[in-house]
Amino acid sequence: MCSGNCAKCLGITLIPLAIICVLCNILLFFPGGKVADKSEDITNEVFFLGGILGSGVLMIFPALVFLGLKNNDCCGCCGNESCGKRFAMFSSILFAAAGAAGATYSVIISCVAINHGPKCFTLANTTDTNYPFNEGDYLSNHTLWDVCTGPGDIVTWHLTLFCILLITGLVQIGLCAFQVINGLIGTICGDCCGCCGE
Repeated sequence: MCSGNCAKCLGITLIPLAIICVLCNILLFFPGGKVADKSEDITNEVFFLGGILGSGVLMIFPALVFLGLKNNDCCGCCGNESCGKRFAMFSSILFAAAGAAGATYSVIISCVAINHGPKCFTLANTTDTNYPFNEGDYLSNHTLWDVCTGPGDIVTWHLTLFCILLITGLVQIGLCAFQVINGLIGTICGDCCGCCGE
């Protein structure tokens, strides 16, 4: 497969993943699927916008660049027909690195949030939310989940959405890393499909 075609496939894959991350981060602003009474009821890590900025907005730019590589019609400079394609493939490496950095940010935020647990109401405090779990202890002991009395099924909501962000971010990092390799091959060897008249 030509390096341009491969990059286009990666771009097509990254766009829905970015949309999923943005939607998950937006849903996290509604703890347990409920509208929060005040911003203090929302888990702190949600406000770091890992899914919106990291795996969302920062991932759209590389995806669009990857999509456009196949149609790059820069046909030569200094008598070398493939240098336009080579430069485009080199620039895609930089965008892939930026996308990977954004996805890494989202993964780190998700890991911290999963380990920290959600803010929730407890039997001891039904008016203000707090963090009832010690670092990660609730992950292996589901009976601790009963400590949270709301809003909604907050523990499942929190874990599901942050796990989706974590997994999606890891996939994005893998795809961006693949494009770095693909971009290096395209930079060194040129696009196997050529560039002029095709």
